[in-house]
Amino acid sequence: MTPSPTITPVETDLPRSKAPLEWAVTANGVLFTAQIPIDASGQVVDGGIDAQARQTMANLKHTLESAGVGMAGLAQALIYVTDREHLAAVNRVYAEYVAEPFPNRAAIIVSGFARPEMLVEIVAYAACQ
Repeated sequence: MTPSPTITPVETDLPRSKAPLEWAVTANGVLFTAQIPIDASGQVVDGGIDAQARQTMANLKHTLESAGVGMAGLAQALIYVTDREHLAAVNRVYAEYVAEPFPNRAAIIVSGFARPEMLVEIVAYAACQ
């Protein structure tokens, strides 16, 4: 029988979720995370897609740094938005956080999120120690 991988939560300063989840975990040398545009109080930020993209990327950067990986370890990002027109704004902000060689990436248009005021969510994977 193959042993189960050790799944370790990543400690961040992000507010605890009411849902049964961790903001990030590591297993078998991979960091798994999903980030949303919440501030330190756990509220979705106001200001439209630009503000939400910036907050989501700041949360992602914080999480990767908390795991000791940093943005350079980002291997893949799956970007979900509620409107195709939002992709240009997300791309502008995303470009401020990543450098060559760029992570693999996909962009997906969805009808909505668990929090209806959200416009963006990013699922990401990074190499870790």
